Amino acid sequence: MKWLLALLLLCGGLPPALADVWGYIDDLGTAHFAAEAQDERYQLFYRSTDAATADAPTANNPNAFIAQVRLLAYFEVAPGYKAVQHLLREASVRHRLDLELLKALIVTESGFDARAVSPKGAVGLMQLMPTTAMRYGVKADKHGRVEDKLADPRTNIQAGAQLLHELMLRYDGQLDLVLAAYNAGAGAVKRAGNRVPPYKETQNYVKTITQLYTLLQPPPSVALQQAEARVRTTFPAGGAAGRGNMIPSSAPTVTPALTLARDTVFY
Repeated sequence: MKWLLALLLLCGGLPPALADVWGYIDDLGTAHFAAEAQDERYQLFYRSTDAATADAPTANNPNAFIAQVRLLAYFEVAPGYKAVQHLLREASVRHRLDLELLKALIVTESGFDARAVSPKGAVGLMQLMPTTAMRYGVKADKHGRVEDKLADPRTNIQAGAQLLHELMLRYDGQLDLVLAAYNAGAGAVKRAGNRVPPYKETQNYVKTITQLYTLLQPPPSVALQQAEARVRTTFPAGGAAGRGNMIPSSAPTVTPALTLARDTVFY
């Protein structure tokens, strides 16, 4: 995927440091993100300047801004995302979820690979277990098994978004608990005293998605325009019709691209 690497290089590289988000892009253009390097393919993507909170792209945090540009550059060209972006917008409106949250969750879960299957049997873009998907109307029939149906992007996204919306209501929008429950289950969150369970995988999962979600947020002026557009769409004239890895704060230094055999990395 030399064309994808070239585009990301336009956004510059950043010096290595203790990281909160690591990642790489494989030969198929699928992104892989994690709070820690999972193996030698992972490269530093962004180092948090504040371990207590997710860093936002602001004038006081130029490194987050650069990471945002690089992340948005990936979404501009990633074939897996471009193939389903209309489905994400549809699910965002139907289930009253931020589009950026769906993007952050899916890129972490599957890298927008609709064929992804985890070692535990989670399937598709939003990595749903078949037993979970059945609660949201995905049933086996003469046309295929639940697992087969979850490989369909629309089916997978709608079921996953419905689950995410349900968790948003359950935890009153507390994103860390929502993501923890999506990853480890509501039972695990309850057993932890309504906190993020003490599982390293779940804690890293929550941190990774939260940071990517923050980096995907549009500038305030753009966010306001988007909100106004949504209001106009939802309430037309005459009333409504008939809703769970980074860079130091100093100026970044451009570094050469790093590539590994058979894999493409961010920089």
